[in-house]
Amino acid sequence: MEKSPWSILFEPVKIGPKTAKNRFYQVPHCNGMGHRWPRSMAEMRAVKAEGSWAVVCTEECEIHPSSDLSSGALMRLWDESDIPTHARMVDRIHQHDALAAVQLVHNGFATSNRFSRIAPIAPSARAARYHDPIQARGMDRQDIKNLRYWHREAARRAITAGYDIIYVYAGHNLTLLMHFLSPRYNQRRDEYGGSLKNRVRLIREILEDTREIVGDRAAVAFRFAVDELVGDAGLRCEEEGREVVEMLADLPDLWDVNISDWSNDSLTSRFGPEGHQEAYIDFVKKITDKPVVGVGRFTSPDSMVSQIRRGVLDFIGAARPSIADPFLPAKIREGRVEEIRECIGCNICTTGDMLGVPLRCTQNPTMGEEWRKGWHPERIEAAGSRDSILIVGAGPAGLECALALTNRGYQVVLAEKTESCGGRLRREATLPGLGEWRRVIDHRIYMLSQKDNVKVYLNSGLAAQDILDFGFGHVVIATGSHWRTDAVGRENHFPPDISGAAVFSPEQIMDGATPAGPVVIFDDDHYYLAGLLAEMLDNNGIEVIFVTPADRVASWAENTLEQHKIQAGLMRRGIRIICHHNVSHIEAGKFSLKCIYSGREQIIDGQSFLPVTARIPDDRLYHEVRERQDDFRKCGIKSVTRIGDCHVPSTIAAAVYHGHLQARQVDNPRDLWTEFRRENNWS
Repeated sequence: MEKSPWSILFEPVKIGPKTAKNRFYQVPHCNGMGHRWPRSMAEMRAVKAEGSWAVVCTEECEIHPSSDLSSGALMRLWDESDIPTHARMVDRIHQHDALAAVQLVHNGFATSNRFSRIAPIAPSARAARYHDPIQARGMDRQDIKNLRYWHREAARRAITAGYDIIYVYAGHNLTLLMHFLSPRYNQRRDEYGGSLKNRVRLIREILEDTREIVGDRAAVAFRFAVDELVGDAGLRCEEEGREVVEMLADLPDLWDVNISDWSNDSLTSRFGPEGHQEAYIDFVKKITDKPVVGVGRFTSPDSMVSQIRRGVLDFIGAARPSIADPFLPAKIREGRVEEIRECIGCNICTTGDMLGVPLRCTQNPTMGEEWRKGWHPERIEAAGSRDSILIVGAGPAGLECALALTNRGYQVVLAEKTESCGGRLRREATLPGLGEWRRVIDHRIYMLSQKDNVKVYLNSGLAAQDILDFGFGHVVIATGSHWRTDAVGRENHFPPDISGAAVFSPEQIMDGATPAGPVVIFDDDHYYLAGLLAEMLDNNGIEVIFVTPADRVASWAENTLEQHKIQAGLMRRGIRIICHHNVSHIEAGKFSLKCIYSGREQIIDGQSFLPVTARIPDDRLYHEVRERQDDFRKCGIKSVTRIGDCHVPSTIAAAVYHGHLQARQVDNPRDLWTEFRRENNWS
């Protein structure tokens, strides 16, 4: 039998007293569930283990109420009462022969302790990291003793819960141990401050404490950000970052290395390629004999093998790729790499943690629903009838609905009025940096091409009468939406007078229209599109003025860790940005902008207007068919529904989810929109 080119990925690797069955390592990642929705969290992790991840880690796990991350939903090991939650998750992971790891953390002044109301602590007195009007207290020696005790107790509880790997965590500029490392945050003059050796002292002590507590019952991992990407103001991999590794080289059983902060570590595909961290972390294996895990949004098995063979990593670490496809390792092992749902690097998953709700994924609509709805990424209920199904529209919602229905065994016809599938993504994936978003389309087109129970018809616009004449049992309308051009959105409830400029839609710009400059982009959407359109126009040499009623560019992109990079990019281009202003009217190339706070107006010159405000569902066909419902019975139609943006415009992730939901409930009288299990207790 021919040996697989990826067989090296399935070699067992020792981590201290434990052995991982392969090199696939789900690194710690937040999920918006944690202690608040522990059954949902446990089942999500269990599915990863079932998908052949050799190591499955928790998210941050608070060790004490003085590191209370509320209103986030993280794990906790504050006291003995938290152990059962962890034990249940560990048991589910162990059922699939995977190792369970816990990332213990104290976040110092990066927490405001909103629930516990304990004063935050830091190496030196300073303002709390986020927006609460409070400060952190500088730690004295007793506080340091207390911290070591809390960490030891948390490690002991973790062992009781059955964990195989216990983390010590200094990274992402969020943890107290990282704060001790950084001279930006640590201005102490005792043995825990000043020189790098002193700033590393507490990390060394806690690593030694953890080793003493766990003995040979578990491995000790150290998660460390080797570079903060702030130049001389922080750790740099070629200087102090390297020295830290040299000081502690053989103390942990495993090195989990990355870069800070979170927005750099979890870089979106718009701002960086697969494997982008290699240049920062490739020195670590040259220093330590212990196994090393790192991340890089890896989806290609060839890239993974390259990292191993070139001595960069021992384990292929993943957070986002394991979310997009929990069965990624199994598919590589079985030679089904074409079936992998590759992460697109959109970071819709990070919004779960930022907003304190269960995480979502654009590629994987079952993510976060494993326990709540009983959904599995690779298994789905068989068809409940022999009805055939017509789907009109092959955008993200229509494609996902078709794929899920064919997986159930239904006969499906997918009709698309244009010459290619993809809907809105066909355009958006051509924007600067969004090429990998085409994976949403490509994966579904490929999977459908392997099916014999689906027919796809392109250039097939349908009318209501056509649909009635076909006689399908169920009809699903997925005809998408289009952007408004009247500037109505969150800020404008009625259309302002914009007759004094040439008005363009986002679709026209993406299709290649070249408006005369200056082009005033009015962003009341606050996500990625307006900024990308500004870049696109600027690339074509067209002057752009960016106006938004928000206090910053792309304000919602804070949740995808991109806002700072988006605004910085526009500023580097020299694009004029006007925040907290609305477009009130346009006359003869003069744009009147009104401050949303003071009402004061200013006038700017512009030739063209590009509003990015809100979208209108393209639901005319749906309503035309519904108006003929008296004819449904004689035509054999049992249901007519609309999905995705045709139902309500939203994110691509929401469209994919809605398509999947419809496929599961097409023969189910229950309302699966609202029906899901709630977590009230463990009983």
